[in-house]
Amino acid sequence: MTRVDFYVLQPGSRGNRYTLAVRLAEKAWNAGHRVLIATASSEELRHMDRLLWTFRDQNFIPHGVLGEVDPSLNPVLVTDREDPGDEHDVLINLRADIPDFFSRFERVAECVDQEQIQLCRDHYRFYQDCGYQLNTHKISN
Repeated sequence: MTRVDFYVLQPGSRGNRYTLAVRLAEKAWNAGHRVLIATASSEELRHMDRLLWTFRDQNFIPHGVLGEVDPSLNPVLVTDREDPGDEHDVLINLRADIPDFFSRFERVAECVDQEQIQLCRDHYRFYQDCGYQLNTHKISN
C-alpha cells in the first residue's frame, strides 16, 4: 500500500514548497529512487524544471519533463499531465488536487507551506479516510 508523507514547512522556514520539493527529489534520487513531480500547470512545471537545474551549484539532479526526455536517462521527471507514464516509485505532489494515479506509487510526498495548510488538511483527511499510512514531518529550515 502507498505510504503518504506530509512535509510541512513551519513558519519562518527558508524556501517554499517548490524548493522543498527539489530537496525531497534530490534526497530520493540519492537513495536510488525514481521520482515524479506532479505540477498543476505548464508554468509550475517550467518553474520546477528551472529549480532542478539551479538548486545547487555543485550538484546536478538528472531530470527532465515527462514526454520530452528519455525516462531511462532521467530518474527525476516533472509533469503537468494526468498520465504518469511508467512511473510508480516516488510521487511528489505539488497540485491542489490529489492525482488519480497516486495509488500506483510506493510513496507520495505532499509538500506544504503555510499558504497550503487548509489544502493539506483536506488531503490528509482524504488519505486517512482511505486507510493509507500517513506520516507528518515538520520542516523548520
